[in-house]
Formats: sequence, structure tokens, C-alpha cells
Amino acid sequence: MVERQEQAAPDGVLTRIGQVVMLHHGGDREEARRRLLDLWTEIGQDGDPLHRCTLAHYLADTQDDPSDELAWDLRALSAAQEAAHGGPDGASGAVRGFYPSLHLNLAADYVKLGRTEAARSHLRRARGAAGALADDSYGDGVRAAISRLALHLGGPPPGDEPWGPTPRPRA
Repeated sequence: MVERQEQAAPDGVLTRIGQVVMLHHGGDREEARRRLLDLWTEIGQDGDPLHRCTLAHYLADTQDDPSDELAWDLRALSAAQEAAHGGPDGASGAVRGFYPSLHLNLAADYVKLGRTEAARSHLRRARGAAGALADDSYGDGVRAAISRLALHLGGPPPGDEPWGPTPRPRA
């Protein structure tokens, strides 16, 4: 019974990250960056890979310099790969759905840095991983962002994605 309760208990670190993300979305980028960096220091380089992936992913969004944003997005991808290959049970399934967004963010970072071929490479990876996305608003948003970036980079028009046409917004 105790084991079941522990499995069902919310993850305190992910909850704290979520609270800081809400602060960032509320417009306080500097404070969000400071708090996320504090959490990064707390969990450390050897902390849970799922925590590091999530934290680095959101830390990237708080960066002003595109090179710093890229560095955090690379940390997020590295932690996701670690979670997928050696993390706690269930982590591989949890991170599989992150790959489209992680590669999309890297592609966008490389666009900002004028590294078009690297951007295209990560965009291909994002498209290849998009099948792991659920048919929900998050999945729809990531697929739409992949399509927009593909158009920006001169890729195929919407509707030619490997997952089919970009879903229309729900009424």
C-alpha cells in the first residue's frame, strides 16, 4: 500500500519547476531564470535525468543569448537521452514524447544562430519523432510549430508532414 502511494504521489521537483514556469509565462523572465538556476544547482549535474531534462528545457526559454539557449537545449536533449536509456522505470516512455519539442527547439536555436543545416537536421529529427505526440492540444501545437519552421526553412508545405495534415483548431 505504501509503495502504491509513493508511485501516485506528485513529483515535488516537477511541481516546483511548473510553478516557476507559470511565473515565467506571467512575464517575470529574470526571476524565473534565477529560480530555475537555483533548482538546477539543487538537483545537480547527476540529478534525476527527467528533472534535468525538464529544467534545462525551461531554462533555455529564459535565456537572452541564443548561444546560451542552445546550450540549455542541448543539456535537455542529453538528459532526455540519459533518461531514455538508463533512467528510472517509466522514464523512457515519459521522455519519448519530449523528443519532437526538444529537436524543434534545437532547430529554432540553430536558425537564430544562422546555422541552417543544423536547423534542418534537428527539424528532420523533430518530424521523425512527432509520431510519439498525442492527439491533444500539446501535440497539435508542436506539430504546427514544426510545420511553421519547415516553411520558414523552405521545407514542404503544410499537409505534407509524415503524420498527415496539421490538425485544424478545435471549435
